[in-house]
Amino acid sequence: MPAVTFNVRWPNGQEEQCYSPSTVILDYFTAGESVSAEEFLKRSEVALTKASERVAQKFGFACSSAADQLQEIRDQVAKIEDPKAKVTVLSLKPIARS
Repeated sequence: MPAVTFNVRWPNGQEEQCYSPSTVILDYFTAGESVSAEEFLKRSEVALTKASERVAQKFGFACSSAADQLQEIRDQVAKIEDPKAKVTVLSLKPIARS
């Protein structure tokens, strides 16, 4: 199942590489777009939940990496004082898994 790494820039300027176990994340984000932290979290919750469900359908168990990534995003967003502050999706890169 192809996975995707996606790099984001948080409102404080910190950049982070994130991981999705499925290309479904490509349906929710576009490289170069900036969205509010609030919107970024909403989309991440939907996309990473769907990604984990796809893993479960294929392998019979949910993806702990998707859950861990979602928790990291929740933790980062919780640190942001203004939920309207922008998170920028710098890049999305599909990676093949064997």
